[in-house]
Amino acid sequence: MRLSFLGTGYLGATYAACFAELGYEVLGYDVDDAKIAKLAAGRAPFHEPGLDDLLRRNLAAGRLRFTTSLTEVAGFADVHFICVGTPQRPDGMSADLTYVENVVTALAPLLTRRALIVGKSTVPVGTAAWVEQLVAKHADPALGVEVAWSPEFLQEGYAVEDVLRPNRIVAGVRSEWARVRLHAAHKGVFDLAATEDRDVPVVVTDFATAELVKVAANAFLATKISFINAMAEVCEVAGGDVTLLARAIGYDPRIGHRFLQAGLGFGGGCLPKDIRAFQARAQELGAGEALRFLHEVDLINARRRGRALTLAAELLNRPVGPAGPDLSGARIAVLGATFKPHSDDVRDAPSLAVAAALANAGAHVHVYDPEGMPNARAAQPALAYEESLVAAVTDVSLVVVATEWAEFRNADPVLLGELVAERRVIDGRNCLNPAQWAQAGWTYRGMGRPPV
Repeated sequence: MRLSFLGTGYLGATYAACFAELGYEVLGYDVDDAKIAKLAAGRAPFHEPGLDDLLRRNLAAGRLRFTTSLTEVAGFADVHFICVGTPQRPDGMSADLTYVENVVTALAPLLTRRALIVGKSTVPVGTAAWVEQLVAKHADPALGVEVAWSPEFLQEGYAVEDVLRPNRIVAGVRSEWARVRLHAAHKGVFDLAATEDRDVPVVVTDFATAELVKVAANAFLATKISFINAMAEVCEVAGGDVTLLARAIGYDPRIGHRFLQAGLGFGGGCLPKDIRAFQARAQELGAGEALRFLHEVDLINARRRGRALTLAAELLNRPVGPAGPDLSGARIAVLGATFKPHSDDVRDAPSLAVAAALANAGAHVHVYDPEGMPNARAAQPALAYEESLVAAVTDVSLVVVATEWAEFRNADPVLLGELVAERRVIDGRNCLNPAQWAQAGWTYRGMGRPPV
């Protein structure tokens, strides 16, 4: 069985390389010539640990190729995975399905044999049935081309492992032929699991449930993050410590510790736009009241970024007027530009949003990130960027740890204290040891933690 992955962004490029590693013949497709050329040279257009090695190994083995020709894709693959982006529409909260429509309507007329088109992109419920209609309209009906939906659950920074060793596979299908075909397309995953004595749960569903699984999972994770950040807000006025609170409730197996780290909130290219699109689609279907809580989840998340700005003003003894704090002339280091460590993704990154807000308040902001500097420069060109942690913190009056990279978590507060002009730190990810920093002479403030 030959596989194609339509769209070679974060999702498609990772899946293509990993499935080639599992032994499949794989063809990746994109309209972006520069992206395809880079992938064909064995370099991913984004940072993901381990991915470049997989690309180079499988390109050399001949199992993996990339192309800008849909005609080549149509003649090559038996199963086509849709991996294009579904960004938020510029005129509202809904998902923009333009890329999905474009690739389906372009591919379908080119098919010359029976094939399965499988959606992996995160989409509003009802999209799979709509794609099925597009295929019926544009493909030769005699071929019997079918559609299925199998959402992805990749975590940036761990995506290679998530593809090779998924914690579940969801298969939204309408026929036994599609189910068998989709199972065969994942045989390499099951074979690897068997050799490692693991099980890969498979949930076979209808289209609507398969589509809802992904957005429901993201909505739950976003809610859990905003819940602990709401608790941080309460802790800040009550004098509690949200990290101890999270540890205590996390021991309850019904709750668990994961995603209970209070801080600047969530960001990236998935959670923010997915919960908004979910709300918009529920409203269209007449179930908007059921997801009203997600609006508050979004608001809590946004408030955490503003809290960092308020903390900066407090630590620097600056006034806060109707337009916000006045940080004119303050020299501030922001450590982190990506929305999470082990990634170069700065989309809707709280770290970069905080850096921009500090600059807008008049501060001289110096940003450093181990992997995200090029993307950060493109997104916020007015900020100053430094090539090292040392350069970023030298002569500053405030350090803001905004992404929990190991380089920042493990930084020596004594050594950094010798570089800064004044020892003040905001731990935007609650990833530092407050006592250790206080002992080194720093004024420490965390998110939802009492002053040390």
